[in-house]
Amino acid sequence: MKLKNIIADLKVYSRNYMRSTTAIFFVFIFPLILMLLFGSIFSGSSTSAVPLYVQNLDSSGNMSNTFIDTLNSTHFVDITMIPDNVNIRTYISQHSISAALLIPANFTSSYLQGNHVDLVYYNNPAVSTSSVAQQAISVTVQLFNSHFAHQNQTIALLSSSVTTHAANYIDFLIPGLIGLVILTSPMFSMTYIVSSYKKDKIFRQLSLTPLTRSEWFLSKFIWYLIISAISAIMIIAVGVLLFHSSLSLSLYMIPFLVIGVFMFTSLGILAGSISRSEESASVVGNIITFPMMFLSGTFFPIEIMPGWLQSVAHVLPLFYIIDGLNSVTIYSNFSSATLDLVVSIAVAAVIFGLTVLKFNWKEQ
Repeated sequence: MKLKNIIADLKVYSRNYMRSTTAIFFVFIFPLILMLLFGSIFSGSSTSAVPLYVQNLDSSGNMSNTFIDTLNSTHFVDITMIPDNVNIRTYISQHSISAALLIPANFTSSYLQGNHVDLVYYNNPAVSTSSVAQQAISVTVQLFNSHFAHQNQTIALLSSSVTTHAANYIDFLIPGLIGLVILTSPMFSMTYIVSSYKKDKIFRQLSLTPLTRSEWFLSKFIWYLIISAISAIMIIAVGVLLFHSSLSLSLYMIPFLVIGVFMFTSLGILAGSISRSEESASVVGNIITFPMMFLSGTFFPIEIMPGWLQSVAHVLPLFYIIDGLNSVTIYSNFSSATLDLVVSIAVAAVIFGLTVLKFNWKEQ
């Protein structure tokens, strides 16, 4: 592998790429349009039951269990219980939870005696489902205060953020748009390039030059890494300047950028290699890309999807890139991000291995 060959191919490809107005639009302009659109009009409303984690330290009390049953009957939340022997903040951090309710140990006794009792709601303002869960809890609190306590304000709901900073919706959108760029830039381009190079016999001509497959692949990877990084910086800058984003930026975002670009560059080459024509390559590329664009948590959390659709989302490679970026930038949950990174590396290795087996330009 010679560096001068990689640089020469990179120069030629970058010049051709920058001449394509379509490529420039989808890499640099389209993500910014999506940010302006969703950041300006996204309402955050939802009619589906949203996940709510509850830790009941008063598990033996009748009133606390009645409160949970009443909350569950609103059908706005899908309750998952947190063990009462763990620290709730640690549990939230380890599982990147967006909505959790803490019921104190003295809930039943204080409520029946008419004494003041505080419920603590841990939430992430950046995720729209948090507000839905809070509304359901507030309705239940009002019901208990009015019906059981004869209008006395016995129960109060306190809010506490699960994030390390004051997050909002745009903070959730930015990692999703970065993931979108990581996906679409190499996928669409490489699928088309490989299929068109096969048709025009360009690979056969390249096989007669000193340029190797590894050098050709590496030059493409470097190029898409560069433009993805530039696009990511632009997305973050717009989020900060126009929408006052307060993302927790970290160098730990870089591995997801690198692995993501490597993964989808390989996948684009693989999709182009298995396609028989440019038309079929476009179909294969769209079939692979569009489900990941909308089912991987790009624009909204997958928690608002039906259960079966969430299972589909967890199979998609882009989900682990976006989930890892969310864990780093919103929750500062580096243990969860590490798990996402390990999964991404494993998936990228499998895809790259299949690409190496299938892509042989001497045979093309």
